[in-house]
Amino acid sequence: MEFFNSLFYFIITIAILVFVHELGHFIAAKLSGMRVDAFAIGFGYRLFGYNKKIGFSFGSLPKDLDLEGNTDYRVCILPLGGYVKVAGMIDESLDKEFLSHDPQPWEFRSKSTPKKLFVLSAGVLMNVLLALAIFWGINFTKPVQHLKTTTVGYIPPKSALELAGLRTNDKILSIDGNSVKYWDEILNYIFVKKIGEEFTVQVERDGKVLELQLNSKLLQSDKKSGFSFLPRESKVFIADVLSGSRAQKAGLQKNDTIIYVNNVEIISSQQLIDIISASAEKPIDMIVQRNFDTLNIQVIPSKEGKIGIISGIVIYAPIELQNYNFIQAGIRALENIYENTVLFFSIIAKVITGKVEFANAFGGPIKIAKIAAQTADVNLLSFLNFLALLSLSLAIINILPFPVLDGGHLIIVLLEGVLKKEIPPKIKIVIQNIGFIILLLFMAFVIYSDIMNY
Repeated sequence: MEFFNSLFYFIITIAILVFVHELGHFIAAKLSGMRVDAFAIGFGYRLFGYNKKIGFSFGSLPKDLDLEGNTDYRVCILPLGGYVKVAGMIDESLDKEFLSHDPQPWEFRSKSTPKKLFVLSAGVLMNVLLALAIFWGINFTKPVQHLKTTTVGYIPPKSALELAGLRTNDKILSIDGNSVKYWDEILNYIFVKKIGEEFTVQVERDGKVLELQLNSKLLQSDKKSGFSFLPRESKVFIADVLSGSRAQKAGLQKNDTIIYVNNVEIISSQQLIDIISASAEKPIDMIVQRNFDTLNIQVIPSKEGKIGIISGIVIYAPIELQNYNFIQAGIRALENIYENTVLFFSIIAKVITGKVEFANAFGGPIKIAKIAAQTADVNLLSFLNFLALLSLSLAIINILPFPVLDGGHLIIVLLEGVLKKEIPPKIKIVIQNIGFIILLLFMAFVIYSDIMNY
């Protein structure tokens, strides 16, 4: 069921992003007086489609069919992208039949350089506008929630955080000289802005101010092991009790909040797991809160160190809301675009220099499907936020000066504009072929990385 859920949201996500991107090329081409032969969602074999000439049909179109300037709107077999086939343009379809006749007024190759640049950049522009619209809407409709705490919760033994010197109850004052007052600020610095870097954390401990050196690259091992960096105000509750388990027999119930285990205050699921795992076949004393009652319950973990519960986390830190009016939401959306663009190139640089692992920076179809399903399960706004980030990433990637991508086409058109003549079509096709092969190899590597880290 999880697989089909992820597949469903992957298809929805890709379809939206591709449709918006290609719609930009389509509208720009039409406004520039160019014919669009095909508007495709997906690549490869045509599954079905519609055009004004023959109506709705399944399978490939007849080879001798003349659409007479009409567009064939189609869905193809590989849902990993899409394309708009503009008449008279050498693109990923590698169609070169039009080279057998002179340039026609409705073809891409007969238009001016500004019009060509407009068509090529319109897809990227539409993806940026989609991201901007989503960020704007989220900022306007949903107040930003800040957890007003900087006090550290549970730090697992031998974790990267403990080895760096961080301890439970430390109050984080600043990171690399930037003062912090919200927990979300801390997470953003450590796991996003400072990813792959060493940085200084200033903490207050027992009335003394200390400076610690942390390495974000090492912290990724904590993240992979499932450890969540949580504030001191976290509490663990029982999300579910397995039928027939030792927890059920001992009297534990769903929604119980676990306060103490063996006289140790519980503030993290990982902390609870560590204590239970170390007490196989030994009784442990638990103090739980159930509604307004406090109960003492003793349970004996199995020889595998389990009692049969699924735990969850609730954070009781004060919440500070930040509201934006319509104009402020738009300004904040522009800031979102700028910050995420800078972050994108920063992470690319860190991957190249080896500061960040490739798998932590890039994701292919499997990772996209997984995150899309997870965010959709949280709520619609979380999914839309992910969609906005993905749309912006697609825009940035497409504008890169690489063959096959929009940026590669832009470079060729600009070069032709400077030279005042067209680059020989054979050279364009060779460039496209080389770029397409490299892109396929890169996609294969990304998918392989997804599988290995799934």
